Amino acid sequence: MYTGLQHLHSGLAYLVLAALAIIFGYVLFKYFNDKAFTERVRKVSLVGLIITHLQLLVGLVLYIISPKGISNFSGEAMGDAMSRLYMLEHPLTMIIAIILITVGYSKAKNGTNDISRYKSILIFYGLGIFLMLLRIPWSVWP
Repeated sequence: MYTGLQHLHSGLAYLVLAALAIIFGYVLFKYFNDKAFTERVRKVSLVGLIITHLQLLVGLVLYIISPKGISNFSGEAMGDAMSRLYMLEHPLTMIIAIILITVGYSKAKNGTNDISRYKSILIFYGLGIFLMLLRIPWSVWP
């Protein structure tokens, strides 16, 4: 089960990053071409929100059952860069990134004008993508 969840989490990460990049590009294109913020744009950004939350759920389950996760939490593990990455830096940064994406979607959904709605998605999704790219364990990522 643990190995299957690891593969699911890694495979889903590719999907999340690709979808967020496509969504970001789509919204950027609409913003620069002065298009109206339509229901379609909202639904496209909702897809990004849903898959990031799905990835969060898989990651939290993996964090709980993994020997590199919460069971490894100790002062000794903080001295090792890879242990610290798995038990603290990666989960915390990803949660912050997903919170930013959630805030961006909420602000865009409840926004009053098209420009502010587009800017909310571009800023918050952009920051979320940046944080995700910053703390993916690239050295061991398949």
